[in-house]
Amino acid sequence: MTGELDRLAAELTDVIDSVASAFGAPADRTVDGELDCDPTRPGQLRCWQYGVRLEHAGEPERRLAEVVRPTLEQRGWQARDRSTARELIARFSRDGADFTVHVARTSHAVAIIGSTRPVPA
Repeated sequence: MTGELDRLAAELTDVIDSVASAFGAPADRTVDGELDCDPTRPGQLRCWQYGVRLEHAGEPERRLAEVVRPTLEQRGWQARDRSTARELIARFSRDGADFTVHVARTSHAVAIIGSTRPVPA
């Protein structure tokens, strides 16, 4: 893995871990590793994918709206609402990296998954 991908992976991991901690529950890592990001050019571009899941997040809707979104926007992340009838979905992007926070409307479980921008392999 390139040094640039290492740096981007560390940044993505840190931001997702900090977002997970805002929900107040321990997070279980769901994915953590390199990803071949361009199916049209396999092996040419790599990115890092990282995700966590929180089964018992405290007040996830309120925390997403009142804590997570304003904090990330102050740090330069752009937020987009992608919510559906089944879940609240907030997508955050900055400098080619992105991640999405999913909050299930019925169980209030939270999943956060993201990837870095692609870098040459």
